[in-house]
Amino acid sequence: MLIRYKKSFEKIAMGLMSFMPTEKDIKQLQQSMKLYEEDQRYQLFLWKEEDIIGLAGVFIEEDAVTLQHISVNPSHRNEGIGRKMVETLKEIYADKQLKSNSYTSGFMARCDEHKENTAE
Repeated sequence: MLIRYKKSFEKIAMGLMSFMPTEKDIKQLQQSMKLYEEDQRYQLFLWKEEDIIGLAGVFIEEDAVTLQHISVNPSHRNEGIGRKMVETLKEIYADKQLKSNSYTSGFMARCDEHKENTAE
């Protein structure tokens, strides 16, 4: 289940976001978190099953939503959680196109590829 980020989840969110190659530097990580907390155009979501095991961050524009960050706890990877997060984001923002940035484009391409393979 995708839930909206709250300040009380900050340490969990930072831990998950630190798995992104762009967020290895602590200053960059803190700057990204601040952006999600202060700018309404940036929204951070957490994937919760029994525990919080995934994170997705988006930038909202008038006609599109860009996936800025996506991360899954390494012990839960290859279980389809990232794809579930992407599909849920598409449902939440059904009136907008879900796009990727240079850091999330590879993952989004794999999601689209998986969807095509399972539709056959």
